[in-house]
Amino acid sequence: MLGNLEPEENVMEQNNDILSKLSNVIQTLGWEVDDEICVEVGGVAVTGTATNPNANQKWAKPFGTVTYQKDAFIVIKNRSRKPFEPSIAPES
Repeated sequence: MLGNLEPEENVMEQNNDILSKLSNVIQTLGWEVDDEICVEVGGVAVTGTATNPNANQKWAKPFGTVTYQKDAFIVIKNRSRKPFEPSIAPES
């Protein structure tokens, strides 16, 4: 068998600065280990309409195609800390 299945210690070494910054922000926000965290990508375009089969494929991408924009970004949400307050109807 070729290759090594043992985990490498330096896999994330190059991104240590990013992980360090992320860790600092999480500590600043007071998030806990048990919080429900959700990671999403923003800045994407999804084709929502069916295209003509004879359309130019360069300009008319197939239905459901996800395109990541150059300014795409990552959103990290803490669902455990999402405040939920229903609206209250004003008194008449």
